[in-house]
Amino acid sequence: MLFAYDASESRLPLFYCPKMGDMMINEIYEFSDKIEKLLTALRIKFVFEIIAVILIGTVFFKLIDLFDSKLKAKLTSSNNSPLTRFVPILSNIFKGIIVFFLLASFLQSHGYSMSSLIAGFGITGLAVGFAAQKTIANIFGTFGILSDHSYQLGDYISVNGFEGNVEEINMRSTKIRSMDNSLIILPNDVVSGAIIKNVTNGKKRRIFETFGVTYDTSDEKLKRAITILEEILKNNKDIHEGFIVYLETLSSSSIDIKVSAYTKTNVYNKFLKIKEQVILETVKKFREEGIEFAFPSTTVYMAKDEN
Repeated sequence: MLFAYDASESRLPLFYCPKMGDMMINEIYEFSDKIEKLLTALRIKFVFEIIAVILIGTVFFKLIDLFDSKLKAKLTSSNNSPLTRFVPILSNIFKGIIVFFLLASFLQSHGYSMSSLIAGFGITGLAVGFAAQKTIANIFGTFGILSDHSYQLGDYISVNGFEGNVEEINMRSTKIRSMDNSLIILPNDVVSGAIIKNVTNGKKRRIFETFGVTYDTSDEKLKRAITILEEILKNNKDIHEGFIVYLETLSSSSIDIKVSAYTKTNVYNKFLKIKEQVILETVKKFREEGIEFAFPSTTVYMAKDEN
């Protein structure tokens, strides 16, 4: 290398020869090529690539596991326990996608065509999609139900004429225990597209009962019957204010008095006991007041034969 020096200054290079610099760069490139050929001959480069792919995959897997744990903790704190069982499934799907892309990039770097591989996966996925159409529909239905918070475990619901307490929500179906203790299994794609009545979320239940008295009941006793029902509802601590008692109609065999009131509980068994208490007190009070309940009856008129 050629340098020029200034005698009055310290000995610093003012310029160098361009040809000598190019020669050094070429030597460095030749040396790196030799190293690469040596690594290729010893398969060390291949091993390094595999190690790099494994390290990248491990980093992504750790991030997915961290996301998995954070999401589980959040869902558990918000009482979305059925949704937590689907978090590992999502994690495995993401991990599968990461593995696919890492494998595809590795194979492509070694001269393999990725277009044919992707086309093969597309055809396979299409065939699997047609074969598992109902299963996929049920899976999406499950996510729709849980994301919409339509119901949770223990809720009392009514779907397509079936009603009962929700016992289980899985990837395929919702299991409902009806009041006669039978188990009803409804596919989630059917449930997600149906009208769902969630009684548990109603927070209260309605007593809508008819009390029929006989036609020979006097006007005073009719008014007294309405007053008795209003007093029973007012004195019951399990019934909301705002109830109504009214004379509804004149039916074929009775004068009907209607009661519309809401209980302070939405638990079905408790609701039945409150309703039972109202009916028992009504029967007792009506009997004490001499008010008779009507029952279906028919009056037959016989024509006399003059002969």
